[in-house]
This record gives sequence, C-alpha cells and structure tokens, in this order.
Amino acid sequence: MIDLKIIRWQLLLLVSVLFAMLLVPRNVEADVMYNTFAKDGFGAIIWGVQPSYTPEKVIGHDLFLPDLKDPSKLIPSPMRNPQDVFITTNDEIYIADTGNNRIVHFDQEGNFIRYITVNDNPLRSPQGVFVTDDGSIYIADTGNKRVVKLSSEGKLQKIYEKPESKYVPNTLKFDPVRLVVDKRGFLYIVTLGGYFGTIQLDPNGEFTKFYGANKAPFSVLDAVKRTLYTREMYENELIKAPPPINNLTVDTNGFIFTVTSGADVTGNQIKKLNFEGKNILAQYNSLGNEASAYGEFTNRDSRRKNTSVPSLIDVAVDHEDNFTVIDKEFKYVSQYDANGELLFFWGGLSANGITQLGLIKNPVSVEINSKQDLFILDDQENVLQRFRMSEFGEKVYKANSLTLQGKYLESEKYWQDVLSLNAFYTPALSGLAKAAYKKGDYARGAELFHKSGNEKGFSESFWQIRILWMHRNFSTVATIFIIMIAALTVLRRMLRIFNRNRRDELYERKTCAIIEQLKHALYVLRHPIDGFSELRFENKGSILSAIIIYLAVYVAIVISELYTSFSFNKIELKEVNIYMILLQFVILTGAWVVCNYLISSIYRGEGRFRDIFVGCAYALVPVILIGIPLALISNVLTLSEAPIYNYIHMAMYVWIGALFFWKVQSLHNYSVGETSINLLMTILSIAIMSVMALIMFGLTNELRLFVYNVYQEVTLR
Repeated sequence: MIDLKIIRWQLLLLVSVLFAMLLVPRNVEADVMYNTFAKDGFGAIIWGVQPSYTPEKVIGHDLFLPDLKDPSKLIPSPMRNPQDVFITTNDEIYIADTGNNRIVHFDQEGNFIRYITVNDNPLRSPQGVFVTDDGSIYIADTGNKRVVKLSSEGKLQKIYEKPESKYVPNTLKFDPVRLVVDKRGFLYIVTLGGYFGTIQLDPNGEFTKFYGANKAPFSVLDAVKRTLYTREMYENELIKAPPPINNLTVDTNGFIFTVTSGADVTGNQIKKLNFEGKNILAQYNSLGNEASAYGEFTNRDSRRKNTSVPSLIDVAVDHEDNFTVIDKEFKYVSQYDANGELLFFWGGLSANGITQLGLIKNPVSVEINSKQDLFILDDQENVLQRFRMSEFGEKVYKANSLTLQGKYLESEKYWQDVLSLNAFYTPALSGLAKAAYKKGDYARGAELFHKSGNEKGFSESFWQIRILWMHRNFSTVATIFIIMIAALTVLRRMLRIFNRNRRDELYERKTCAIIEQLKHALYVLRHPIDGFSELRFENKGSILSAIIIYLAVYVAIVISELYTSFSFNKIELKEVNIYMILLQFVILTGAWVVCNYLISSIYRGEGRFRDIFVGCAYALVPVILIGIPLALISNVLTLSEAPIYNYIHMAMYVWIGALFFWKVQSLHNYSVGETSINLLMTILSIAIMSVMALIMFGLTNELRLFVYNVYQEVTLR
C-alpha cells in the first residue's frame, strides 16, 4: 500500500531543492563552438583553456537597398566578398565590400549607417579602407589601380595613382590592396604581389621610399650554386624575389605591423617595424633573432591539412600593443602580448554547409575596438563577427598588462585568480615567478620559472640564491678550501716517500688485461695517432673494453640529459626517455661503424671491422671525461657564465671530431686528404642509409595498410 504521507514529504523536499538551486547565484561561462588553447614554456599545447573571447554578434547579414522599381520598398543587399574591416578611434566600423564596389559604414554597435560610393568616379573592387582621426577616408581602389581619399561625408578629395619617381621601377604593378596612414599623414600602400615592400608616400602624394621589404630566401643550395656556377649559368637561374607583404596595420605609437604569407615563408610572417623599417619585434622572441614565427595550430589540424605552415592574413593591435593574428589555413585566431609571447589561440575548421557562431569559414581581416572587442571578417559567409572578451580573458590581460609595466606585485593577485581557474596556464606561472623574485623569494621564483619553462628567469633567481649563500657561507667555504689544499700537499709528500720505499717486485706485478685496455683510453687522448695504431697492431684494445666504454658513454649522455642545469638544458625530466636515448645511440654508432667499414673497404682502407668498432669507442671517451663533470658543474652556473659552459661543451665536440679524424687516419693508414674524403663519404653514406630506411618504413606501413584493407574487404563480404 502506498504511503501518501511519505510521497508528500518527498515532493516537498524536491521542490525545496529546486527552489534553493534557483536562488544560488551561478557564474557559468557561455558555451562556445571552439576550443581555446595555450602553450607551456616547453612548447607543449595546453588543452582545455577557458575561452578568452566569446562570440557575441553577427554584423552585416541584414543589409538592404531601395528597390529601383519601387523606392519605397527595400530589397536585400548582402555583402559580397568583403576584404577589409577598419575600426575608428570612436569604434565606428568601415568594411570594404569588394564585390559590391562600396564601403559599408556601421556604428559602434554594428547598426548600419550608410553606403559610401563615389558616384562621379565609381569604385571598382575596393580591397582596403582606412579612416584617420579627422574622418578622412582612404580606400585602396584595387580595380581602378589607385588610392582615393574621401572627406568624412564621402566627397572625393584626392586620387593617388602609381607614383612617378626614378626610384620606382617600371616593373612595379600598382594594384593597391591595403593601406594605412600614420600620424604624420604618410601613406603606406601594399600592392598585389609587390615584393619591393610597401610604397611610402608623403602627405602630398610624392614617393618617399619602399618600406619594410622582406628578404629574398637564400638556401644552402643557392650558396653552392653561387660558388660553383659561372656568371652566365647563375644568371640563367630563376630569380628569387622576396615574398611580398600582403597586409599591414599601424598601432597607436606609430609602429607599422606587416603580414607576409606564402609557401616558402616559415618565419617573419609578422613584423613590427620602426621608422627605419627594422623589425623590433624579433628582439623579444625566445630565439633572439629574425626567425620569429607566429600563428598557432594543433597537431591534429596539421594532420588534417597535411601541412605545418600557417598562412597568416591579417593582424590587429590593441591600445596596449597586444596583437591578434588570423590564419586562413587552419582558421585559428592567435593572441600575443606586446613582447610577442603567446597568450591564447582558438578557433578551428568549421563544418561545410553549416554556419556556426564563433567559427570563421574564411577569415580575411581582423580588428579590435577600444573596448577590446574583436571583429573578424569572413568573405565566405560575407559577415563580420564580433567577439567579447570573457572574464578569464580580462583577468589575463589585466595581469599581463601590469607585468609588462613592471608592476609585478600588483599583478600577483590577478595571476593567482587566473591560476585558480587554470592551474596549467603558463603565463600565470611566469607572472607569479616575477612577483616572487621582486619580493626576494628567489627559491619560490626559481621553482615557478622552472615550471613555466623560463630558463632566463630561473638563472637570474639562482644567481641571487648563489650570492646569498656565498654571503652566509664564505668563511666556511674558504676554510674548507684551505684545509683541502693542505691535505693534498701532505698526501702528495707521503705518496712520494711511500713510492721511494716500494720494492721493485711491486712494479713487476701484472695487472688485469681489461684494466690495462681501459687505461689505454687515457693514453689515446694524449697520443692519439700512436694510441690508435697500437689498437690496430698491438691489440691494446678489445671488444669487451669497447663495450664497457660504449656503456659508459651512454651513461654519460643520460647523466647529461638528467642532471644538466635547467639554465642550459631546457627540458622536462619526464621528457627524458633513457630507452629512446639508448636506441638513438646504438643506431647512430652502429651506422657509423658499418658505413665507415664499407667505405674503407672500397677506398683502400686497412682497418678491420673490429678495429673500427673498438676505435670508435675510444674516440668517444671525452664524452665521459668532460660530459659528466660539465653536467654537474652546470648546476652551480648561471647564464652569465654561459660562454664558459658553451666553450667547454664545444671543445668536447671538437676534441671528439679530431679523435675520429686521427682514428680513421691511423687505422686505415691514410694520408690527410684520404682521411678527409673517407669521413665525407661516410657521412654521405649514413645520410643515404637514413633515407633508404625511411622509404622502407613507409613502404612497410603502406603494405600493412593494404593487407589490413584486403582483410576488411574479405571479412565484410
């Protein structure tokens, strides 16, 4: 029998819980159609980052025009193939509606204001638009091969055509596609396929110079051709022109950002140029050179597209010099701070035939207004999407802004809030590390710098820790040092007395053969030519001693990977795979021994396979003698002593290279020239063997897939 009283109490409890849930305030981030990512200091992608921007609105999908037959009626007039968007200082929006030969003007909220056309001199496929602070409108009128200047009311004021100057080559095609105007009134015009750089015109329209041109690609093969070819042969080669700039923007400080893309462009797609045309953004990147690379994507997307090079199409800069780039290849939006450090990237490929808010089918232009809202123009959907910064994004931007201003202590609270939302967000770890360093908590700073992958900050923190330790323990260290010197002096004298009184028969005592063979490795280091010759003719080495040395070299390599200071070896310990190191060591050493033996057999070499195997081991002894101590000593060094570390490290490799040279020369009885040829041919044969191994692996994999597909066909039938 059902107890109605119990049922009434259950219903009352359920209603109470639902009512309480309605009263509890909730702060839920709006769902978006894309994932947001970041990267840690070691280059690994951080998945599951909270959205930095959320899509808010679509602009330009509801445009109309009066019907020519009945002006009282409106007919749809959607944008067609729009190519550029510009946002003024008062946040009004201008779009170059290329397919409709017009400029579309919207207010701050994306409401339509007007169409801008030039009735007495019509526009033709305009691809770029720029509006100055006084309201003057500059349009890259691509189809008419000109730039036009309009008043704020849309009246034609000036036309800029191909400049006449002795410095402008006749081969220049004046097809303007983008343009900006700086505070002085100078125009910077990007032309279609113009590899000379942007065209700079003064306020009067006179040619000044080509600005910000890229460098022509120059490979090792080109250098070889230049060396070996005659002048006539080299002139017949195809001319390699610099990749053309395809977009640009100007920030509030007057710096020009340029965008370059192409199949042969892997770096410098984004440049920040000063008035001299020098890329000042490169000085901030982690490589410290001109090879800056921007534009992010995930490994999954690279497999889908069968390419690993993004194609950046536009850049936008906010009032704090953070910049955002868009990629036409992978459809990602990447956001960087003023120093070029990645903050977020998000987006991705959208489904065909479906319009999804937040995903862009074919991004062509990006802009940022004064409220940090992001606008992305899509020339396939023919709309402008507006994105609003999320709460998480606001915290990150606020904290990063304070950090870039040097206000580390003020930024600490914001970074802690960010870290509480995402414990793996690397910029937050780096920001807290700088705050800890500022407070004098160098141990905490070093720990956080290590987690964030910042080896420079880690080194500076360790420098301070070392100084403080020396201040506290200098007297103790000095006393221990003096005692050690005295003890060594006394021990040395005692050994002299002891050796003087030793009986002669002790000298005649024979030691173990393997120990003598291992001791011979030290003799080889002092007298390499004689030492390697004795390996060949006097059997001073053996297979067993060589295997012992190989194992010791492998252990030395592992110790170097595990125990070299983070300042000089930026890897995570979890990334060190001792089995993979062993496999690589065995393959590389085995390839050298086999290839060198085969080349020597063909090229009048006298060494046996055994001699090459043993001699190679003895030539690697510096890895043990220098590699292990250097790895341990690196833990008391900072980047200030990097020249010392690098010098010793390089000296070790030079020493090993010299030993290999003398090994080949002694074992095979070669001259210097013959030895050089043998080494080059050995290296070439290793390269050929590697290519063949890759081909065999690929064919084996294809065969496996073929067999599997046949099996599936048979089983399905």
